[in-house]
Amino acid sequence: MPGAAIKANGLGKWFGEGEAKTMAVRNVDLEAGFGEMIYIVGPSGSGKTTLLSVLSGILRPNAGKVEVEGIDIWNLNADQLADFRLNKIGFVFQDYHLFPRLNTAENVAIPLFLRKKDWDESIGEATRYLEVVGLKERANLPPVKLSGGEQQRVAIARAMVGQPDILIMDEPTASLDGDTGHAILKFVHENILRADRCIIVVTHDSRIYEFASRILKMEDGRLTVTQNDASLLQKG
Repeated sequence: MPGAAIKANGLGKWFGEGEAKTMAVRNVDLEAGFGEMIYIVGPSGSGKTTLLSVLSGILRPNAGKVEVEGIDIWNLNADQLADFRLNKIGFVFQDYHLFPRLNTAENVAIPLFLRKKDWDESIGEATRYLEVVGLKERANLPPVKLSGGEQQRVAIARAMVGQPDILIMDEPTASLDGDTGHAILKFVHENILRADRCIIVVTHDSRIYEFASRILKMEDGRLTVTQNDASLLQKG
């Protein structure tokens, strides 16, 4: 697939005005290619999640430009942007955001329902993705009956059921023990990453650095490392 998956130039995002103004993202340039699994690391409050939200079309920047597959997403109108996100970007939230009143398969099928696909067809496709993440036998259970690792895999299946080109994961191991978190990212690296897909991960977890193609470090709203850094891989 030609071109960059995501290209951002001069991104700025702030909240408030005057003395209350808080700069979350400061003049960030970023290019992410297909076939890459890029990690963004840094201390809490450094702007990582805000950056993810801007890159994925959730939060409008105050300055700069974001192109996803060559499309300037912030020049799209609200309906166009919602449709673009639905078809091109999968987002795995830190707290999973599963719906407690829906069973596992129904949670995974939500992107297909939003595309107005047939119910039975959507549930069938969701079940196939649950099989990919090893949870086919949990298809009829509510989220409360699943472990944290299982809920995370459901969230990944939901993000991938529409076969988006971009997968964005916000602190995917934050609520998991070390072994489970490592297993989840190993699964993503081996089964979800492809030559025509880009994955961006925000994490504090140095135990999963081994799966990164590149590690970018964020501090005070700025990206301070723009290539893989051996010291990060060694020290976390």
